[in-house]
Amino acid sequence: MKKYSALKEIQALISQKQFTLPDLLAYYFKQISDNEHLNAFNEVFFYSAEVQAKAVQEKMMQGTAGKLAGMVIGIKDNICYKDHVVTASSKMLDGFVSPYSATVVKRLLQEDAVIIGRLNCDEFAMGGSNETSYFGPAKNAANPELVPGGSSGGSAVAVQADMCLAALGTDTGGSVRQPAAFCGQIGLKPTYGRVSRYGVIAYASSFDQVGPITSSVEDAALLLQVLSGADENDSTVSDLAVPDYPAQLNKQKKQKIAVLRETIESKALDPEIKSAILSSIEKLKEDGHQVDEVSFDLLDYLVPAYYILTTAEASSNLSRYDGVHYGHRNTEAKSLTELYKLSRSEGFGEEVKKRILLGTFVLSAGYYDAYYQKAQQVRRLIREKIDHLFEEYDLLLSPVAPTAAFPLGDHMQDALVMYMADIFTVLPSLSGNPAIALPLGNNEAGLPLSIQFTAKHFEEDKLLAFSQAFLK
Repeated sequence: MKKYSALKEIQALISQKQFTLPDLLAYYFKQISDNEHLNAFNEVFFYSAEVQAKAVQEKMMQGTAGKLAGMVIGIKDNICYKDHVVTASSKMLDGFVSPYSATVVKRLLQEDAVIIGRLNCDEFAMGGSNETSYFGPAKNAANPELVPGGSSGGSAVAVQADMCLAALGTDTGGSVRQPAAFCGQIGLKPTYGRVSRYGVIAYASSFDQVGPITSSVEDAALLLQVLSGADENDSTVSDLAVPDYPAQLNKQKKQKIAVLRETIESKALDPEIKSAILSSIEKLKEDGHQVDEVSFDLLDYLVPAYYILTTAEASSNLSRYDGVHYGHRNTEAKSLTELYKLSRSEGFGEEVKKRILLGTFVLSAGYYDAYYQKAQQVRRLIREKIDHLFEEYDLLLSPVAPTAAFPLGDHMQDALVMYMADIFTVLPSLSGNPAIALPLGNNEAGLPLSIQFTAKHFEEDKLLAFSQAFLK
């Protein structure tokens, strides 16, 4: 069986009885086994996936199947699935069985997707290389000595290495887009509030968004349509009507595109990525799009503001893991305070503890105004600057990451280098805009390159339609 990059192709072949959905699932199981060295999966749901595949196959034969029938999909290991283990790739939750399903999981199942397993990620989604996972790093299929990106590294590798058709990740500051870029896939971060966060283990609640990693724009559009919409369990979700994203893909028009000059001229940007992006800009102009360079003079403030705000939110969100309610519990503590200290010290990895401490510091008395409140003011300025650009332009163009995938262990000893790798992805996260990472060929070493486009709030339909045309 060959690699399929779009659901419609699979659905057509199943309807023609070329193979069945259980046959396809068995193929993916074998792919997972053959690529075990990439460490993309924390667990494969052999039994429940087989049961689902047989049931959906029957529906397909009867013509009653949902929109996602034939799609075998993996979910990041911070998305709850009832009666299945969910750990956020942390010792803190090792073996924890979720008592309920996330809204996004319910919507996948309602449309007859088959969930094949939970995918490796940075611990509690904190990391940019998938190296902070309690279960060890996921590895890039293009070169297993390189990182796949993070935090949704396992999600990107699973699609890259054909272990499932698509995957869900979560994007806080680039955690869908950067791994998709490193693995040559399509990674979409929806507008903040477009997709429910209910049942997603929180990192930073005002940033987190679930997004798909796929090999085709069509599948990204279909998944976004299924996942989006109001949810009574999440008050931050918009109740705006959900467009028929797949139907909008052919409604393509010439766009006004702003190139963020400081991102392209950044000294951190790899020359091969810069060259590929400049070539794309010329092609966009040839295709009739208006492409202008604009200044974005707040670039240097993005990463500091992002890490102050997200670590503050993380310190609050992760306070619930105390060894009492659930999660890892030390059995030798002699007092309640000691129980808290030992359980949290043993349950959390170094990166998570570092971010909790940073967040606690910026929220503490005497520092709140100097750091947290100032970062909120910077976030507002960033949002206003982006909104102003969108008064004149339809899309913003920038790199996804400063470099292609880097070697395992390369950035782990220098937190600043690792954090600065987020410099281009945190902008849409701070402003809440939708953004997409699109493949841009390979460099001379054969590693995937990528480009990022950002759209106005809730204009994923235009972003996806443009992406469809861009990749043709």
